[in-house]
Amino acid sequence: MPNTYTQLYAQIVFAVKGRQSLIPTSRKEELHQYITGIVQNRGQKLLAVHCMPDHTHLLVGFSPTMAFSDLVHDVKRATSLWIKEQNMVKGRFYWQEGFGAFTYGQSQVKDVVAYVLSQEEHHRKRTFREEYFAFLNRFEVPFDERYVFEFYDTSAEE
Repeated sequence: MPNTYTQLYAQIVFAVKGRQSLIPTSRKEELHQYITGIVQNRGQKLLAVHCMPDHTHLLVGFSPTMAFSDLVHDVKRATSLWIKEQNMVKGRFYWQEGFGAFTYGQSQVKDVVAYVLSQEEHHRKRTFREEYFAFLNRFEVPFDERYVFEFYDTSAEE
């Protein structure tokens, strides 16, 4: 698209089906590299990625040629297949349906990169459920708790 100039940044968050802790810490760097390749092959710029055992955060610089939902679909589909092919987990692996996408301005990118990369430290203080609802509230996204991921009331466990 000639004469089109954009600067679009989004943090994307999605969870393992049933919020199971299936992504092995010992293999997450491989998964990060695989996700990086998917995002780059779709013509987007991955600024940060971090996979926790039960969910994933991406910070992507978007081109207007691709919708968030198309990229997330591609990442989730390809990584599900790859995780199965690599025998990374015992049994079945699926991502939950849906995702969160939260946009940022250029001046916020450095802080969001740091946030994404420090997920282990962050989750020592706050559960994924608390984190995700905080995003929805901070960004004033209307939601019904009944339809936000499948938490199975894990707040008592975490």
